[in-house]
Amino acid sequence: MNYFPDEVIEHVFDFVTSQKDRNAVSLVCKSWYKIERLSRQSVFIGNCYAISPERVIGRFPGLKSLTLKGKPHFADFNLLPYDWGGWVYPWVEALAKSRVGLEELRLKRMVVSDDCLELLSRSFVNFKSLVLVSCEGFTTDGLAAIAANCRYLRELDLQEIEVDDNRGQWISCFPDSCTSLVSLNFSCLKGEINLTALERLVARSPNLKSLRLNRAVPLDTLQKLLMRAPQLVDLGIGSFVYDPSSEAYIKLRATLVKCKSIRSLSGFLEVVPCCLSAIHPVCQNLTSLNLSYAPGIHGNELIKLIRFCRKLERLWILDSIGDRGLGVVAFTCKELQELRVFPSGVDNAAVTEEGLVAISAGCPKLHSLLYFCQQMTNAALITVAKNNSNFTRFRLCILDREKPDPVTMQPLDEGFGAIVQSCKRLRRLSLSGLLTDQVFLYIGMYAEQLEMLSIAFAGNSDKGMLYVLNGCKKLRKLEIRDSPFGNTALLTDVGKYETMRSLWMSSCEVTLGGCQTLAKKMPRLNVEIINEDDQMEFSLDDRQRVGKMYLYRTLVGPRKDAPDFVWTL
Repeated sequence: MNYFPDEVIEHVFDFVTSQKDRNAVSLVCKSWYKIERLSRQSVFIGNCYAISPERVIGRFPGLKSLTLKGKPHFADFNLLPYDWGGWVYPWVEALAKSRVGLEELRLKRMVVSDDCLELLSRSFVNFKSLVLVSCEGFTTDGLAAIAANCRYLRELDLQEIEVDDNRGQWISCFPDSCTSLVSLNFSCLKGEINLTALERLVARSPNLKSLRLNRAVPLDTLQKLLMRAPQLVDLGIGSFVYDPSSEAYIKLRATLVKCKSIRSLSGFLEVVPCCLSAIHPVCQNLTSLNLSYAPGIHGNELIKLIRFCRKLERLWILDSIGDRGLGVVAFTCKELQELRVFPSGVDNAAVTEEGLVAISAGCPKLHSLLYFCQQMTNAALITVAKNNSNFTRFRLCILDREKPDPVTMQPLDEGFGAIVQSCKRLRRLSLSGLLTDQVFLYIGMYAEQLEMLSIAFAGNSDKGMLYVLNGCKKLRKLEIRDSPFGNTALLTDVGKYETMRSLWMSSCEVTLGGCQTLAKKMPRLNVEIINEDDQMEFSLDDRQRVGKMYLYRTLVGPRKDAPDFVWTL
């Protein structure tokens, strides 16, 4: 293709949207590298400490959309101190100084301050999209700055966030000229909302397709919003509490019948189950349903709701649905592709292997699973593997850790072995239950496409970890906690870490000396010891066991913002 003009090749590259494919294209030759770097507008950075913002800007001067991840995945399970790092301000500051035309910013597990949001809102004239997932550090003052200053804002999406509400009036900061909103999600905010300002904002946003509300928005306001935005495709309901005989409820019911375009439904943070019949007409067209924050919907009301959802492709739900309810899902939802079953924390509310087997038999298109359950058997996992070999993501979490097969009292090695042997396209795997080194032998032998593996309370010796490192050639992220893997597993093949994004080990058998040896052998890796609560002394005793170690590949050396309890070796 080198005989084509650069403009033609650049036009062809416009059709290559995958980050992985763009990276591959840039390695073909110097000419393609230059064309690709100058034409790429969207960049994904899986670890904000793997590269500097200046280096990213220097390579991709046409950058318009940036996705950044900060803290490692186990931060979601409170295994990382609050002030470990992941600050986004240096990135926003560097982007502002370089005057790139940033339009979209997506952040996950990062620390975002009000000053950062203020700078963001004033530095990029055409800024259009802000997505914050599991971020922290800011208040509604920062949101007010985004609302007031980003004149062309199309998307404001806040997920899994606790935000301090200083004024409760941030929604009223959108100027009257703001008519460009396509997506607005503030379902995780706990503060009050200016309902009048919200109604006006929705009324003047003709292109609004996604609206997710918090529990401060009552049912009568919800009805008014739906009247003003009949074009909604994605609706998140915060509060669904009302007397079914009230006038407001009757109006809402009549309005929902007219909402023909809704395809995704979520929320129900507060709900009166007897009111749910109002949403049954909407369910018939749903392709996505998220009830993972709706503990008030359970039992027969939940099962009745599912029976209306015959077109579902994505379902997030609590384990209060029970095995019987999952049987209804399997019978009803033949188009289901993704299922997540979360723990409800309610006594006697759990699912077992029976529900999973039913799902695997009834939902032939299922390829992504997260399943919190009370127990699991080898026979069930083997049956699941036979019923469905399409899984690309299989995450099974047994609530009673290290629990064996309750029928045979054997480890679950053979069951998970069947999964990795059958599912040839498996990219993400999480294990739990009683497991020995044998399961890791199976993973190393058969999981050829595996990119991310999460392990907890598993294995017998260093051999288990070595089976994975030696066998899984495409492995990028490995997360291990409370497992008997030590220095031998860590140091036998250190070159493997050059091909990976990161390795997390906590409460394992690695020592300070082992980590220091690794750091000396691999200077392009950052090896961080997280010495929380001063559990260790940085002394000459190399035999000290390391509580938490985070290893990641980097192009810029040790980070400059590490707190005192983080030792970079």
